[in-house]
Amino acid sequence: MKKTLFFVLAAFALVSCAQQEMRHPKWAYDATIYELNTRQATPEGTFKAAEALLPELKKNGIDIIWVMPCQPIGKITRKGTLGSYYSIIDYCQINPEFGTRADFEHFLKVAHKMGFKVILDWVANHTAPDSEWTKNEGWHYRDSLGNLMVQYDWTDISKLNYDNQEMRNEMLKAMHWWMDSIGIDGFRCDVAGEVPTDFWNWAMGDLRLTHPDMFTLAEDEDKADELTETAFDMYYGWTLHHIMNEVAQGKKGVEDLWAYFAKADSTIRPEAIRMNFITNHDENSWNGTEFERMGDAVPLFAAFCYVVPGMPMMYTGQISGNHHRLEFFEKDLIDADADYSLAALYEQLNGMRARNKALFSPEAGAPMERIACDNDAIFACKRHKEGRWHSNTVIAVMNMSDQEQNVTLETGETFSLKPWGYEIVEK
Repeated sequence: MKKTLFFVLAAFALVSCAQQEMRHPKWAYDATIYELNTRQATPEGTFKAAEALLPELKKNGIDIIWVMPCQPIGKITRKGTLGSYYSIIDYCQINPEFGTRADFEHFLKVAHKMGFKVILDWVANHTAPDSEWTKNEGWHYRDSLGNLMVQYDWTDISKLNYDNQEMRNEMLKAMHWWMDSIGIDGFRCDVAGEVPTDFWNWAMGDLRLTHPDMFTLAEDEDKADELTETAFDMYYGWTLHHIMNEVAQGKKGVEDLWAYFAKADSTIRPEAIRMNFITNHDENSWNGTEFERMGDAVPLFAAFCYVVPGMPMMYTGQISGNHHRLEFFEKDLIDADADYSLAALYEQLNGMRARNKALFSPEAGAPMERIACDNDAIFACKRHKEGRWHSNTVIAVMNMSDQEQNVTLETGETFSLKPWGYEIVEK
């Protein structure tokens, strides 16, 4: 009896140590994230209306809801009729276009009750030029004449000056308001690489003192290794996304994909989570829907985002097969005639990710190994996770071409794949 107890305690100690080494919130490792474009998701474009979408998202297997910015939008240099989500007047108010604070809090309460985590899109790089913050000396960059400065072609914003500690304090205070008073679960941070990393390290460190399980996503890849050292859990897989588009268009191939993974593995810390996606609000509005960019390869690359290391991301309308480019500054509802033909595929992929530990995000998941084969149009890989009481394996064989392909793997297994076809085998 004493010996048995010792083994139980030893096993418990090993589990405890493993949990202590986990870098990210426990609930994030098998999660899929969904970007909610509140304006375009429903005819009403409100949080009240968006509540009706939650059962569908739950059924499909979504875990984290990323809400695009929902604060009031600037007016004096507004683009279009309704303006950009990313031109904010007041960080601690709700845009009346989407409802009231009570409406958002009810949406959040319902989402939490259903098991979702909710993160807010945070715009720390700039404010609207008519924000009250522009009245504070030294809070924004100004030119030699004292005029507020824009960035790139973002003529509806004014860039913040992070040399000013008072402004930094107010930014952190606003972030605390959303977590402490409203109860969100973290942040997706817009153009995170444009904001000094030392601010993110300080702010996220302070927030985690009271919210240790918060989740953070940086819209950046160039500085991913630096940003994910302490401040962020996840970064954007922009380069992988662009390579996927080019493979679908016949401009790149299998070796380009493997070259990307080799570089990412050597330059970005292994515990950082990459966000894998085939569409998002920027891509949809400015570069076209996934169907425009990827054509018949959409199902293949949707599955690819689940097979390779990282966290899959889905955008508003993706489950229903939205074929419509959404206007960014106007009310423009997702495709009302969508056929939902891909909904079952996404549900299957989300289910596979949730049950198969090999596909979990680093460091809880498994690394990806290349499987040699006799066809250079085939992307073949394996992810294997050996556990104390179980093992999980996923093998994917994917045809990265618009022609039918036959392939024999180094294991001796053979596959015949249709154009843009694939096989995923779980063991």
